[in-house]
Amino acid sequence: MPAKVKFQHRHTPAPAPQQNTNRIGKQHRAFGEPVAFLKETPAFDKIPFDPPENFIMQFSDVAPAVNKAVDKAKRLVFHCVGDTGGINGTEAQEAVAKAMEGQIGDPGVNGSPAFFYHLGDVVYFNGVSTDYPNQFYEPYQYYPAEIFAIPGNHDGDTRTRKNDPVDKEPSLHGFQVNFCDDGRHPASGYKQTMDQPYVYWTLDSSLATIVGLYSNIDGSLDAEDGGPQEQWLTDQLKAASEKCLIVAVHHAPYSLDSTHGGYPRILESLDNAIAASRRIPDLVLSGHVHNYQRFSRNIDGREIPYIIAGAGGYAHNLKAMHRLQLDENHQQIQVPFQTTHRDLRLLKFNQSDSGFLKITVTADSLVVDYISVPFEGVADSNPFDSITVSLKR
Repeated sequence: MPAKVKFQHRHTPAPAPQQNTNRIGKQHRAFGEPVAFLKETPAFDKIPFDPPENFIMQFSDVAPAVNKAVDKAKRLVFHCVGDTGGINGTEAQEAVAKAMEGQIGDPGVNGSPAFFYHLGDVVYFNGVSTDYPNQFYEPYQYYPAEIFAIPGNHDGDTRTRKNDPVDKEPSLHGFQVNFCDDGRHPASGYKQTMDQPYVYWTLDSSLATIVGLYSNIDGSLDAEDGGPQEQWLTDQLKAASEKCLIVAVHHAPYSLDSTHGGYPRILESLDNAIAASRRIPDLVLSGHVHNYQRFSRNIDGREIPYIIAGAGGYAHNLKAMHRLQLDENHQQIQVPFQTTHRDLRLLKFNQSDSGFLKITVTADSLVVDYISVPFEGVADSNPFDSITVSLKR
């Protein structure tokens, strides 16, 4: 039986500030507050194509030989990172890709990584199909395993930005063509498109279930609370077996960076689904913020890692990385750090290097390693950060 969830918390977005009512512009969060104020008019674009009857993809159907090797090894290993699109230049993105490639011998064999799961913002700025060759297929042309993805805000946003050509494609068109194709088709000289069932979907394997969400333009699953994607998430958590359960969503529910912060509607939807399903994920993964942060959240007596891995290449130098909040004396956060949420602590962060996750799942444990890839030099041979989560219920 799934773990009984005593956790009854419902996140309430922070109230609008009462002081300085004539203020115009975004207000800074209090130091240590990991969730941003809710936008008055958040952008939301309707998904332009209909959902399928089945949202679940079996890894054994996509890569049967690799899946067989994973089952033989009794170990599933995969890579994960977001925010890779190299519109600023692909040097950082390619360095991360090369470091991931270096960890793969024969995909799935003897615990070698079996695939790459992308956390969104595949191409910038508008996710148009013509940007995929330069920002996706060429940087990963040597990556020897399958690549799955959920979309980020830039994959769905059609608004025009400075120096950006007018986007004449509907929202998510490039993502749909390349990741939700109606079959596997050649997309470059080395890669095929992926035929994922939808933009939010579940990847299932013998050792892990990954529930991937689409958090739209400004960080919400649905236009209204309790909409179809939140209900789908609840159903997926209810249906999940006792094996490792991972939830992936582009916009982070928590972040202590000074630019974005966590997204209150994502946090609320996740909490609603956890409480309604009475099932707690073993790991929550996000991107969007261009750095690495690992939080630990206490839910029903369990410490659940909420991890941001959004330094996959778009941030191409130190100045482009998102920085964490400073205290009133302009001093850096020191870990472990207790946030303003009594159930949440920040345990590790990296705001200086690009990097990626290497995730290992067995029947008994989940190991998450963060590999840093400095802008100058080579990838570290040892993980910058590592955590082990017991899967014994």
